Amino acid sequence: MQWVEDVDAVRRLVAETRAQQHTLGLVPTMGALHRGHVALLHALRPEVDRLVLSIFVNPTQFGPREDFAQYPRALASDRAWAEAAHVDAVFCPATSVMYPIPPSTFVQVEGIDQVLEGAVRPTHFRGVATVVSKLLNLWTPDVIALGQKDAQQVVVVRRMLQELLWPTRLVVVPTVREPDGLALSSRNVYLSPAERQAAVVLHRSLDAALQAVRRGERDGARVAAELAAAIQAEPLAQLDYAVVVDAATLAPVTRLAGRVLVAVAARFGTTRLLDNCCLAVDEDDVRTVLA
Repeated sequence: MQWVEDVDAVRRLVAETRAQQHTLGLVPTMGALHRGHVALLHALRPEVDRLVLSIFVNPTQFGPREDFAQYPRALASDRAWAEAAHVDAVFCPATSVMYPIPPSTFVQVEGIDQVLEGAVRPTHFRGVATVVSKLLNLWTPDVIALGQKDAQQVVVVRRMLQELLWPTRLVVVPTVREPDGLALSSRNVYLSPAERQAAVVLHRSLDAALQAVRRGERDGARVAAELAAAIQAEPLAQLDYAVVVDAATLAPVTRLAGRVLVAVAARFGTTRLLDNCCLAVDEDDVRTVLA
């Protein structure tokens, strides 16, 4: 496994890969790896000749009062996870590599970057789109993988790929959960034992909404109210939002039909967690699908 930290080394590795007519897959991460990240790597491993993992805590996707400085960093364990997943190369650049001068050039997917998470973190998806664009420019991957847990990120990156005519294919991987349903997240380490137990309410709320839809409920406001009520019943949860939106545009839906995203965000102490499910809905059938 190669450990790559600078742009010239990336370009040499990419040139070698293309000279051998090999395909290349990329999984972009901020490190603090867990089984959710490994699921992304496993999803791409059979599809490509070379598999690259990037580890970079991207400062431009953090707001001024967010947890950039405290975000978990665990390079020793990240290396072990990557080796176990049979990664060919790990790209772990310094901030000065990704941003050699103070940034003034950004990629922004307007509209869908200012709702849901974007309403709370107005510059977050500009940072995400910019750093993913940089990684695409450097690695020119044939395919990248993102997780369903960050569904809005999936929507933003997919739109960016379409609009900027990137040939890279996007693979979306199902959310990996703990046995009690809590979605795996690097931020779960921040939770106290009581908060960790309470955080399962996110998954319970999604399940309650799903069951309501399967019983025939199609009113978007009522499904959203079911979500909110389930979370607000947990004393340690502070609800940020509970919504039902179109899976492609992230616009609110009044009546559930086609592909819809059911999404929640809540705080447990100082830790903010997200969860969601994507549904394909018609009058007689409801299926869970990927964003």
